[in-house]
Amino acid sequence: RCCMLKVEDEDTGEIYLTGLACHLLDTESCRCGDYKRRQSIVSDCISLTPEMIADLSWLPQSCAYRRVGEGRGLAWWHPLVSGRAETVHLAGISVRDWAVSETPETVLAIEDFIIEGWPDEPDV
Repeated sequence: RCCMLKVEDEDTGEIYLTGLACHLLDTESCRCGDYKRRQSIVSDCISLTPEMIADLSWLPQSCAYRRVGEGRGLAWWHPLVSGRAETVHLAGISVRDWAVSETPETVLAIEDFIIEGWPDEPDV
């Protein structure tokens, strides 16, 4: 979910979530297509740490960095706990079934992709 594009209102600073995924995100596997070089390819890609979560209100409750930063630990479905990447999808946490890949056309119409909240965000 961190790889979903967000829109910031320049006047208010409010952040809006969208259903658009970074062009590097494979929306089927939900893995970055070039994780090692992502920050040199995508200028606003953030390397998250648990210490940053207080400043990133848009992070979903299910975000591993947010969970660790808040002292909740990793969820059962996190691959480092389960040992399987598929558990993220089984738990309904991934963007697999609703993310749309970023293209020049979708970015021009980004307002059409604004969402009210993270779909199926569990109470975690």
